[in-house]
Amino acid sequence: MSQQHTKPPSATLAHWSKPDSDPPTIVEGEGCYVTDSSGEKHLDFIAQLYCVNAGHGNETINDAMAEQLSKVAYVSSAKHNDTRDKLASELAEIAPGRLSDTFFSISGSEANEAAVQIAREYTGAPKVLTRYQSYHGGTYGAGGLTGDPSTRAALEPYGGTSAGRFLPPLSTAFDAEGAELAQKAANHLEYVIRNEGHETIAAILMEPVAGTSGAYPAPEGYFERVREICDTYDILLIADEVITGFGRCGEWFGIETEEVEPDLLTFAKGVTSAYAPLAGVLVGPEIAANVREGGYDLGQTFGGHPVSCAAGLGALSVYRDGLIENVRERSSHFEHELRELERYDAVSGVRGRGFLWGVTFGEGDEPFVDPWVEPEKENPVTEVISEAADGNVLLGGGRPTTQIICAPPLCAGREEIEEGIGGLSAAIESVFG
Repeated sequence: MSQQHTKPPSATLAHWSKPDSDPPTIVEGEGCYVTDSSGEKHLDFIAQLYCVNAGHGNETINDAMAEQLSKVAYVSSAKHNDTRDKLASELAEIAPGRLSDTFFSISGSEANEAAVQIAREYTGAPKVLTRYQSYHGGTYGAGGLTGDPSTRAALEPYGGTSAGRFLPPLSTAFDAEGAELAQKAANHLEYVIRNEGHETIAAILMEPVAGTSGAYPAPEGYFERVREICDTYDILLIADEVITGFGRCGEWFGIETEEVEPDLLTFAKGVTSAYAPLAGVLVGPEIAANVREGGYDLGQTFGGHPVSCAAGLGALSVYRDGLIENVRERSSHFEHELRELERYDAVSGVRGRGFLWGVTFGEGDEPFVDPWVEPEKENPVTEVISEAADGNVLLGGGRPTTQIICAPPLCAGREEIEEGIGGLSAAIESVFG
């Protein structure tokens, strides 16, 4: 007689999980709000993962996806599809400068990996430079490009790829501000390039405004100097727009707030407002011609999925219909309300652009706890996030969690902005007194 075995209860293995975490089960969403399985309504002040740019429950995007499903649900990524081609055409219209052709992918991690592969094949050089403390994805390739040590620590014991590093344009790294900081940080990058050997470097990969690493914009003049350095040494500039793209910073793409044209641009998240997985790489005509002439014997089954591309077309129409303008109109009020938090001794600074902001905590430049240095020590910033969640305001922790990221859907109005920052303020008072 065969022995009977009873399976234990099953559960989802969450991403970025911690042993003591107990995240809510989200079952509904509308606009800037989500509702959990117990009926509690939460203000989504982080747009889940900085990605639900159009807000939850948008009918335009839902209808576009349903229409595509009624036509054909899937077409091989090795073939052409009318919806896929139409989205590529519309992306070319809104892309900065001469960026004209799209290689579709599935996630931001995979888009960054594809951009690096394309850059290496185009230049014939093997190296890529990225910033310390940056985040470019959690797969082996993109994790190797990431400067965040917690991501690398999870991947590197088992292999992966690495990249050269340089310091971000932060005052704490160079003991400078403004124009002096821009000059010192750019000179440092050039120093790294010369020491690595410029002929061995294919590309520099950077976010126009830092995402999870703190929502910090570069000082004025920095990106212009980076562009000049890339041109001098024949190095490609890749703009990682996985978070900053599609209106988050007040323009279609964050690099446009710096008035610099990249050679490649990666996107994900907001392209569909996260209604379906989609990502990609935008390149100019010369790089596109190189890919076409040499062929590209790599791909992904679900890259450029037609239903995702339909969601992208729907999302673009929603962004055009006032959402990006809403970010421009509301960003100064958003910043003003956030800077009011600097009245708390525990808040050491506020930084950001558009609807992407970071609030840093500590005494001067020193954080209360650096989780990368003291991972076992109790962190009051984590407590602030938890307290805000108890007050039904969802926020995100930065990398490292010495800071909190505020990035609501682009449809957030004055009321939602004040509610979100009010919830953060109450949480700060609760934790720090």
